[in-house]
Amino acid sequence: MKLAGSSWGTNAGTLWSSTLALCYSAAEYYAPVWSHSAHTGLVDVQLNVTLPLISGTLRPAPLPWLLVLANIEPRPLRRNAASAKLVEKAVAHDSWPIHSDIIYPPPQRLSSRNQLWQDSYSTDITSQWKKDWNSASVVDSHLVAGPRIRQPGFDLPRRQWSLLNRFRTVQGHCGACWKRWRQVDSDLCACGEPQTMSYIVDSCPLTKLAGVLCKLHSADDNAVAWLTNYGSP
Repeated sequence: MKLAGSSWGTNAGTLWSSTLALCYSAAEYYAPVWSHSAHTGLVDVQLNVTLPLISGTLRPAPLPWLLVLANIEPRPLRRNAASAKLVEKAVAHDSWPIHSDIIYPPPQRLSSRNQLWQDSYSTDITSQWKKDWNSASVVDSHLVAGPRIRQPGFDLPRRQWSLLNRFRTVQGHCGACWKRWRQVDSDLCACGEPQTMSYIVDSCPLTKLAGVLCKLHSADDNAVAWLTNYGSP
C-alpha cells in the first residue's frame, strides 16, 4: 500500500513482485497443511486487498478480472499445486512418516475434516485457470486470450495502467458509476448521452478512440497516447 501511494517504483511489475514476496509468501506458508481448513477464506479476503493495488482498479471490479490484471493465479489453484507437490514428494520418499498415510489412508474419523490424501490434485494451473475464466460471467472477457498471460500495458506508468484497467473492467470515473455511488444525480455525458466507461471509448463524439475497446486493450502507441491525454485540459 505504501508503494502504491508513492511516486517511486509504482509500476505494476514492482507491485507484483512486492505482493508475491511480502504477502503471498507469508500467507501461503506451508499451505498444504491448512488449505482444507474452513477458515481459509479469511486468508483469501486479505490477499484480495492486494489485487486492486497492482491493477489500479476500483473496488467494484470483478475478482476474476483482478486476478488476470494482477497476473496472479487464483489462490485455490496455487494451494492445490503446492499440495500436489507435497504429495508427490511424500510418495517418492517411503521413509517419511506421511508416506504411509498417502499410500494407505487411515479411516476418516470426522466428516468435517478433509485430509490432504483424500483429494486428487491437478498441477496444471494454466488449463484450469483458463477453464474457470471462460466459465466466469465477467464483462469483456473476450479481450483476454489467456488469463495467465500478462495483459498488454503491464509495463505502462501507473496512471495509464490504472486508467486502462478501469476501462477494461468498466468500473471507473463516469456518469453511470458516479450515479450508482450516489455522487451525482445525473449520469449524462457532456454530449448529452448516458455516460458509461464503454461509451467513453466506443461512442462518445468528444472522447471516443478509433478502434474502440479492442484497440485500447492492445495498449499500442495510439491507445497509450489516448490514455495519456484523456482527462487533460
